[in-house]
This record gives sequence, structure tokens and C-alpha cells, in this order.
Amino acid sequence: MGEDDGEGEDEVLPAMADDDYSAQLSFQSQSKDNLKVLMDNFSDAQYDRFEAYRRHALPKAAVRKVIQQTLGQQVSQPVAQVVAGFAKVFIGEIVEKARDVQERRGETGPLSPDHLREAYRMYQKETGRVGAARPLRAKRLFMK
Repeated sequence: MGEDDGEGEDEVLPAMADDDYSAQLSFQSQSKDNLKVLMDNFSDAQYDRFEAYRRHALPKAAVRKVIQQTLGQQVSQPVAQVVAGFAKVFIGEIVEKARDVQERRGETGPLSPDHLREAYRMYQKETGRVGAARPLRAKRLFMK
């Protein structure tokens, strides 16, 4: 056991079977085809919003800081990336609901805070309390 332990050794990973690799490539190809069909059917406004959504990401450092402040402990960068991904999806859902609210009211232009508040209220009503530590209709397990 010297200082150069681990040097020159290649980590042996299990090889992916050819049929698994082919299935993965097929799935990726199908996903790209589905995305192309979807994008071909977008209106100009939808396409612009989708492109903006794809281009932008939440700042990982800021997300990591919020998580650490909330939990009171350090979190790894991969955890921050996962949370940022979920947050981006959540924001996308709220914006789409806000667009629906705006359209239902017959309004145009940029979204207002009122549209976003109503969208958030609708989201809470549909999914339950956001950020709840336990489900709304949780059954108590292991009770006498």
C-alpha cells in the first residue's frame, strides 16, 4: 500500500449490453421525433416561450444557497441541480396556469402579479398544499 495506490488502475464498470444500448438509442431517437412533432405544432408565441424555457436555468449557486438556508445544512451541487430542475418545472406550470387565467379574463400583454397569484392558488387547490411535510389526506400508520 504505497502512495501510488490507484494510479494506473482503470475502474472496471459493467458493460452495457448491446440490446440495452440499442434500446436507449431508439428511445432517444423517438423522444427527439416526438419533440419535433410537438414543436412543429406550436404557435409562434408558444414556440418563443418554449425556446426561452429551454435556454434559461435557475442559478445553481442561488438555489444551493436557498436550500442550505432552508435546511440549515450543506448540500451537494448535484442535489442543488435536481432541486433547480424541479423548481424550473414548477415555475413553468405556474406560468402556464397564469397564461390560462389571463386568457380566461380576456386580457393580453405581460403577466401581472395577480395572474401569478391566481395561478398559484389554482395549483394549490389542484395538488394540495405546496410544501406540505405530509399529504393532506394522510392515514396514520401503525396506530393501536
